Amino acid sequence: MAKFLPLSQAVADNLKDGDAVAFEGFTHLIPTAAVHEAIRQDFKDLTLIRMTPDLVYDQMIGMGMVKKLIFSYAGNPGVGLLRRLRDAVENNWPRAIELEEHSHAAMANAYEAGAAGLPCAIFRGYRGAELAKVNPNIKSIECPFTGEKLAAVPAVRPDVTFIHAQKANKKGDVLIEGIIGIQKEAVLAAKRAVVTVEEVVDDFDDVHPNLTVLPHWTVTAISVVPGGAHPSYTHGYYIRDNASYLEWDKIAAERDQFLAWMQKNVMESKPEDFAGRVENLRDAK
Repeated sequence: MAKFLPLSQAVADNLKDGDAVAFEGFTHLIPTAAVHEAIRQDFKDLTLIRMTPDLVYDQMIGMGMVKKLIFSYAGNPGVGLLRRLRDAVENNWPRAIELEEHSHAAMANAYEAGAAGLPCAIFRGYRGAELAKVNPNIKSIECPFTGEKLAAVPAVRPDVTFIHAQKANKKGDVLIEGIIGIQKEAVLAAKRAVVTVEEVVDDFDDVHPNLTVLPHWTVTAISVVPGGAHPSYTHGYYIRDNASYLEWDKIAAERDQFLAWMQKNVMESKPEDFAGRVENLRDAK
């Protein structure tokens, strides 16, 4: 049953040192505010899971919170590499991290397997690819019915998943519109799920047919954080802040510059600051 909580309490109650955690979002609805709250609370030894790690995972890695990354593409969208991730991999700064790299198809299937309570995902994939040479969690099996060689990877079962969404109703059901990505499966696969939302409404009306509703019994906690996906966008609320992604490439290039930015914009910031960051990005409905 979903509880409505301030973000600081929702994070403190549901994220622990050493957890496997997914902060999922695909193109939009990236739960930036939740990531920043986790950084402020200084969690350690996390295993981060995500299909497309971008700058928020770069920030967590740069702050020394991460021991392992399970992922399928990592980069600053439309810009290039993640400089704090690269520094950690190449120079062990601020600490060494373990990488478990997959394809998008593998990650999506692994989340679906986790949501279904299965131990692994089986699918057609990795044919002609060499990731299995560096990732021992990529296996091949023979179909007992056809003899076909198929790929198998472990199910993804996070201790906790964080997502951002457009709305929750007062009962605690959560509405996601626009590009869905893997957020639904990431919530259903997790032991606990925390959702930040733009607003709470009485009911979901005038909704688009391309939507997902997560019933209240799949969600542990809900926090109202307008603008909480910035600099990514929230469909129907505000557009993507492309300038921030370009700026991040410069910020993350140097360690001291990165740390100074994090101190000012994350450590000394608050969840309610996100509303102001998107004020000039409001989407015309």
